Amino acid sequence: MIPIDRKSLVEAADSLTEYWSPRVVGQVNDQLVKVAKLKGELVWHSHEHEDEMFYVIRGAFRMEFETHSVELSEGDFITVPKGVMHNPVAERECWVMLIEPASTLHTGDVVDERTKTLDQQMDQGLSGRQIG
Repeated sequence: MIPIDRKSLVEAADSLTEYWSPRVVGQVNDQLVKVAKLKGELVWHSHEHEDEMFYVIRGAFRMEFETHSVELSEGDFITVPKGVMHNPVAERECWVMLIEPASTLHTGDVVDERTKTLDQQMDQGLSGRQIG
């Protein structure tokens, strides 16, 4: 059993060394809690079966949609509904927390050189825990 203790989203995000490389830091039922550092833009994509929530820990970013864009800053969050094309863009470094089902593929229906598998996103402290 994994010990029950506090976690710091700020410390978890600060420890990341790569942009666009989410790290799983927790789990609530079948939802994964991840942190990531963003800078630049990812890739236009969608998740056919999963909603995805982004919460800004530090900095700011823009979520682009086909019809409009939404600016987010520290303390803001946005939920991207399943099936909606989106592209996160950060002009400067931004730290986010994501909450999404364990079945969510990193870049959805698109695979590129930055796409990470769930195994690549796992935090060492959670590696023995059942995911999915």
